[in-house]
Amino acid sequence: MKALLRFTPLALVLFASSVLAQGSAPEIAYDTNSTFLKWPEHIYMGEPAGVAADSKGHIFIYTRTGEENLTTGTSRTFVRGGSKLFEFEANGTYVREIGQDLYGFIRAERLRVDSQDFIWAVDSGSDMLMKFDQQGHIVMTFGRKPEAVDVPAMPPEYEPPPNPGRDPFGGRGVGSGELGDGLNRPSDVAFDSNGNIFIADGHGGTSNYRVIKFDKNGVFVKTWGNKGNGPGQFQWPSAIVIDAKNNLYVADKGNRRIQVFDDDGTFKTEYHNVGFPAAMCITPGAHQYIYVSNSNERTNLDNGEIYKMELDGTVVGRFGKAGKGPKEFGTVNSLDCRSENELTVGELLNWRVQKVTLHPGSGKSGN
Repeated sequence: MKALLRFTPLALVLFASSVLAQGSAPEIAYDTNSTFLKWPEHIYMGEPAGVAADSKGHIFIYTRTGEENLTTGTSRTFVRGGSKLFEFEANGTYVREIGQDLYGFIRAERLRVDSQDFIWAVDSGSDMLMKFDQQGHIVMTFGRKPEAVDVPAMPPEYEPPPNPGRDPFGGRGVGSGELGDGLNRPSDVAFDSNGNIFIADGHGGTSNYRVIKFDKNGVFVKTWGNKGNGPGQFQWPSAIVIDAKNNLYVADKGNRRIQVFDDDGTFKTEYHNVGFPAAMCITPGAHQYIYVSNSNERTNLDNGEIYKMELDGTVVGRFGKAGKGPKEFGTVNSLDCRSENELTVGELLNWRVQKVTLHPGSGKSGN
């Protein structure tokens, strides 16, 4: 009862502030282009789960295009070729496919390009994070694709070899201490100014609801979080971004909030004013903004707008609505914002990528 009396007033205040923030946010005028990608004949996109751009403006799309997995009882049988990674020039000209028929490409979840133009593919089907160089070669992996059949348990007298501290994600059930059983449906990855790697792990309905930190060499540092609605707990950590001061912003979608941490995992604050935060990106420059998509698969006809937010949680504008037409959005799963007023948006429901150009200060957008 004490917990109820303690948190109920706070919940009412947060709910009221959420409604006020969403209802009063000014609409930003904008234009979209959904035909800028020039696909070769006989190559199709499917669901663009991950969209990202590098320093040259090249656009990378990690898309769900084929079979992913078949579930029978408690076992999962995986089929390669369920997802594909494509590269386009800044003007939309097709360049190539990267990692064709790669072992870890099962169910595309998110894609990021870091400050050194390494490409990071997050796959929730294979429970893997894969790092590519600009030549398309794998240079680092985290996690391990589950076996198609059960692997017999080792005998009781078996003693695993000592863990040297590198790549503790060598397989599910391998690892020690806080690390646990490896990645379980990871959703996103982000990087701080020191090259540390942060993985949002726990894409709904799984045993992991946490953020994991590795150093730039892939050595495990720490993990924090579990299932719940308190500070530092998560109910589906769906996206993660980091600002220039190394503060982490985690989209805690199931709890309808964004949690903020320092890069050691210490909780700082939370924001409850953007609906179901599904995807996020953060702009470069001296004055950074966060863009957040309000997308919920179960109520996608009611959600669809994208919010522009200050780092302190103030919503300064919004644009878009749910739908299938131009300047509408269908379950936005990925955002890239290499500049403040130019975004690339990946929509699962509409099987398309839109270029968005904002016109701040121009008043309400029309259709």
